[in-house]
Amino acid sequence: MANAAEMEMQHRTVLLEEAVDALLWRDDGIYVDCTLGRCGHSRRILERLGDRGKLIALDKDPQAIEEAKKIIDPRFSIAHESFARLRDVLAGYGVTRVAGVLLDLGVSSPQLDDPTRGFSFRFNGPLDMRMDPTRGESAAEWLARATVQEITEVIKCYGEERFAFQIAKALLARRMDSDRLGPLVTTGELASIVAGVVKTRERGKSPVTRTFQALRIHVNQELVDLQIVLDAAADLLEKKGKLVVISFHSLEDRIVKRVMRTLTSVEAIDRRIPMRAHQFAPPPYKLVGKVKPCAKEIAENSRARSAIMRIVERVAL
Repeated sequence: MANAAEMEMQHRTVLLEEAVDALLWRDDGIYVDCTLGRCGHSRRILERLGDRGKLIALDKDPQAIEEAKKIIDPRFSIAHESFARLRDVLAGYGVTRVAGVLLDLGVSSPQLDDPTRGFSFRFNGPLDMRMDPTRGESAAEWLARATVQEITEVIKCYGEERFAFQIAKALLARRMDSDRLGPLVTTGELASIVAGVVKTRERGKSPVTRTFQALRIHVNQELVDLQIVLDAAADLLEKKGKLVVISFHSLEDRIVKRVMRTLTSVEAIDRRIPMRAHQFAPPPYKLVGKVKPCAKEIAENSRARSAIMRIVERVAL
């Protein structure tokens, strides 16, 4: 029997069946799981693929890559890369068109529940927050050099936090006292500083949630990379190919919704086509739908509550 720590580290894949049902439309196609995580979607895709089908999976997180290595399947390929490099990854495999692309955005339960990763204020751990701890700048390193204006903009834009300026000033004041206290390097101290500034918050909401979200998004360039991968994924789809995206907060979903609306509008038609033809040519993509978790899934997994899945299909090349 798994102990409590092991159970907490388990990850429940949100909208598992719904996402795979939306993604797979032929079992001999090439599919891409851009957010491998703990392989929930990937394992189910492989179960549904035929012998001629292929699945290429990407993830920044080295732990996700190690988990994926447990899957021994000749149809399965793994790339330790950001999904912003989707084009380059597929080019490396000699792939120019795919039958479907899946993105399951946000942070996985194992990442949140591991104190050493620094994603959660529920545990005291190193203030890291990187999806890939082997690359780039940690949250602590960025806070040690950022200006008040930069910190304010990140917390305001990515956390939608109305006390962003006050938090930034408190963080700078803490940094000015680093000779006495040492550098700010733990999630516990960051949470304490933010909680000391944010005196009011919606009932049942932690005063530090928005700041932690903002720093994580900034450190990992999540929204910038999301825009890049959405554009690339849509362009790489073959005719009838599906782009399936699961988002967990409004900032992500806003980008997904905007991109899909643009893809499925008349403006998405190639302007090199004579104007007269535009009157008859449909947009090259169509919206398939939007899906939210059912009450049963939300009851079993509270992290599914905010999930929204959007699907678009390519109808013309």
